[in-house]
Amino acid sequence: MDAEVAQLPDQSTRRNESRMAELTIVFRLRFAIAVTVALTLVLAFQAREAFAEEGIPAEYIVQMDMGVAPVQGQQIVAELGGQVTTGDVSVINGFGAVLQDDAAEELVNSTGVRAVTPNSATAPVPSPTTPEPNNAVAESGGLRCPTSNSTTIPSGLGRTSLLDVNPLNALPLLRQPLQVTTRADRAWQRATGRGVGVAVVDTGIAGDLPDFVTAGQSRVIATAVTNPCARNANDQVGHGTHVAGLIAGNSMNHPGLRKLTGKYMGIAPRANLVSVKVSDDDGDTTVLDVINGIQFVVDHKAEFGIRVMNLSLSSTVAESYKTDPLDAAVEAAWFSGITVVAAAGNDGIAPDAVSYSPGNDPYVISVGALDDRGSNRLDDDVLAPWSSRGLTQDGVRKPELLAPGNRLVAPLAPNSDFERLCRRCMISHSYFRLSGTSMASGVVSGVAALMLERNPNLTPNQVKGAMMATLRNVPGAGAAVEANAALDGNGTANAGLVPNSLIDPATGLIDWARASFRRASFRDASGSPFSTSWTRASFRCDCGLDASGEVDQNRVSFRRVSFRRTVDFDR
Repeated sequence: MDAEVAQLPDQSTRRNESRMAELTIVFRLRFAIAVTVALTLVLAFQAREAFAEEGIPAEYIVQMDMGVAPVQGQQIVAELGGQVTTGDVSVINGFGAVLQDDAAEELVNSTGVRAVTPNSATAPVPSPTTPEPNNAVAESGGLRCPTSNSTTIPSGLGRTSLLDVNPLNALPLLRQPLQVTTRADRAWQRATGRGVGVAVVDTGIAGDLPDFVTAGQSRVIATAVTNPCARNANDQVGHGTHVAGLIAGNSMNHPGLRKLTGKYMGIAPRANLVSVKVSDDDGDTTVLDVINGIQFVVDHKAEFGIRVMNLSLSSTVAESYKTDPLDAAVEAAWFSGITVVAAAGNDGIAPDAVSYSPGNDPYVISVGALDDRGSNRLDDDVLAPWSSRGLTQDGVRKPELLAPGNRLVAPLAPNSDFERLCRRCMISHSYFRLSGTSMASGVVSGVAALMLERNPNLTPNQVKGAMMATLRNVPGAGAAVEANAALDGNGTANAGLVPNSLIDPATGLIDWARASFRRASFRDASGSPFSTSWTRASFRCDCGLDASGEVDQNRVSFRRVSFRRTVDFDR
């Protein structure tokens, strides 16, 4: 074990940290929300008085058949005594509505209606060692933005002369076995990710940290914010920065902290990053925020050279990939030429462990977590017991592969929520130790960047096929990604799969005419709180807030997404 790993806390310290965790409902708790809370907010502002006499209705996402306009379904909802809660949501050709249960059953059997899905909340899955407190409630996505307790500030570009050295110089300095386990140390002789753009759809990235800066310029070349309750583009949670560091951090750029120089490298230390902040400043987000973020990535892939998209997140509603709107969005990205990497989840062998979007989609690369035991040996690697695996509701075996995901060290966003949530996870106030399939997916996104630098002509199907053809067998666990072998791999994947029903077969993209939410638009954020001094371009989504400054009703009706399902401090 390295000398910087904190000693196990005594019993008193554990009790104190447990109290702190229970009192802190920021990142790991605020992704959770009960359906009843969201519906109460909606009903308080929208539902008609008649509902109060008949009992509390449920909210549903209504999707119409191809060629059938949402207005026809909205008329049926009115006839059934329900109330439409959103405008037309084009990506799924539908809308949101509140209905009594019997009315919903009648609606699903109506002509032209393809699906009526409960708009469930995305609650976090408690860790066996850190159960969720009873008062864990998230409010983002309600009718008003919650008051944030986040205090993160930009760290400021380093004033020292930052290095642009060959990452091979870092090999004698590495303090964790990540690069050896994945064979990235060998791959660096041929590729370091230079010129490849990786979009991190997450809580933001602290792009001015030395790990992301080369020759005075941040490799986080663009930022976008899609959550209407976010106040700026900074990572005030810490999750996105950690994932980004595993993908493309370069700790050779720590001349002012020699003890950290070269210790904690990412897999593709010269790749570019695009930060797509889909959460608010406390880490809450919804499916719609994530879909809008994915749309930004697709729309701007040529401008920023985006070839890979990382999604270290999970819905908490188990729905077939053929109808799930988030799965439709990731497939649209895949068909547009972007390799999508998604976390499998931390639900172990639960019956529905791998049934949540986007990790349940057969097109994307879903990643489970390998435990390398903190050693450079390969013969002691095991499957992390909490890593999700099994069959999806569509009979697809997930995840496709494993990558290191246990107790990985990566950059810490300054003054972020992570500092308060797990002080014992901090290393020299610059790095942070975390576990989860969130981390494992970041590792694989880095490998994809190496592959695409080496062979820019690879399609997403070929990237996946080459990875799958060169996996390293881990006895009793499965197969793990092998970066160096993948550079020479050949193959393809996904033959014979049936795309999501919202995908236009002619274009491979979302059929906006049938989607149940509108296409988002983006504007230049220069001069606003959403711009950053260290990036090439900043964008703000023109979605989520109405003219009065309240949360747009189109957003209220969508289920939530959780990062907590894919990351944990105590694994």
